Amino acid sequence: MTSLYLLLWIAGAILLQIAIYLCVGFWRHWQAYQALRNVAAEFDFSADPDSSPAATPTTAVAAAWPGYRSFRVERKVLEDSSAQVCSFYLVPEDGKPLTPFLSGQFLTFELDVPTATGGSQSVIRCYSLSDAPQANSYRISVKRAPAPVGSHAPAGVSSNHLHDHVDVGSRLQVRAPAGHFYLDRGDAPVVLIGGGIGITPMLSMLNWSLKEQPGRVVWLFYGVRHGSELLMQTHLQALALQHPNFHLHLCLSEPQANDLGADRFGPVQHHRGRVDVTLLRRLLPLHPYHFFICGPTPMLQSLVPALEDWGVPDARIHFEAFGPASIRRKKSAPAAGVSSLDANKSDGVMVTFAKSGQQVPWRSDMGSLLDFAQANGIVVSSGCRAGSCGTCQTSIRSGEVAYLQEPDFDPEPGNCLLCVCTPKTAVVLEV
Repeated sequence: MTSLYLLLWIAGAILLQIAIYLCVGFWRHWQAYQALRNVAAEFDFSADPDSSPAATPTTAVAAAWPGYRSFRVERKVLEDSSAQVCSFYLVPEDGKPLTPFLSGQFLTFELDVPTATGGSQSVIRCYSLSDAPQANSYRISVKRAPAPVGSHAPAGVSSNHLHDHVDVGSRLQVRAPAGHFYLDRGDAPVVLIGGGIGITPMLSMLNWSLKEQPGRVVWLFYGVRHGSELLMQTHLQALALQHPNFHLHLCLSEPQANDLGADRFGPVQHHRGRVDVTLLRRLLPLHPYHFFICGPTPMLQSLVPALEDWGVPDARIHFEAFGPASIRRKKSAPAAGVSSLDANKSDGVMVTFAKSGQQVPWRSDMGSLLDFAQANGIVVSSGCRAGSCGTCQTSIRSGEVAYLQEPDFDPEPGNCLLCVCTPKTAVVLEV
């Protein structure tokens, strides 16, 4: 072989390698482009904002609306055999497009609740969306909260009002979907854990994932006391039969006699006891799961540290508690904006309430700035007391605050949520 032929062979090999590299690069970019097109199609980014819905094959997606918007109850459905959980299907009164939401997020309601004296009171509450995003309606599922046994505390004001006084045709004031607890699009297998009515955001995640990501592996561990508390049991069983990649496990901590029959739950796996890490370690194959947990505080206080001890990375543990709750992680640093300082170090710093003209030294044993303000006779509007609804948002004239936990509601710049923060320095608040 002459030097010329050798040189041509070398040049040809180089050109072939370059061609292969360009083809691989093009293929990767094409895949990324297709993925972006799918996302755009899902949220309809391509729709002309100036065109009317009738002029285009799809309806433009609405942006989140400010304040409250009027919705009408289109349907009301009991979802469990004990008639303690009711779903409300909500449609906008103005007929305009709905804001899309991420599965797992919630709605905030301002309810006009009658009082015993014949008047009414405004009550702010947050309820998780319990279905995958739909084009024309939202759904929430609410459990009636009875008065605690052996306590003088009243029954749940908002849940009982919704069950007893809100019917088809009723109008409700609703804020746009919000919240940082939601399921992302991805390929990683997911473990959903719902305790009691904590199943509601899990239903949203599950329904969305099985529809939009049918190949994704999803495990659902649903914990209740007994079978009559199971929410949407028929729906869950049907999904388990239809989707081989969906694994449903029911956990009964106090099963009743009729729960023990072999045909009570059909082919669905069920277990006596609570959802715990021992059960998860026994059933879950070894994979890099993302864990999503929603339930009462004791459930989270047990599961979150146990998952960390098992070696699950902090970034793969996501949770949401009922009401105000702070779950301490063992290995992670505090989330952005959340104070890691000893609250007692801020004792004595001056808190000034500008409108009321009061100036009071801070006491860490009061809990939050909302509790502190109300203890000093200052009226502050509040709702969830968990950093979710934004009702207690207050302007900071000067100074700094530290958050006890990362809020779900994102306050406007220069504002804070009094229910989940404390003073970091001397602070002047607008109230």
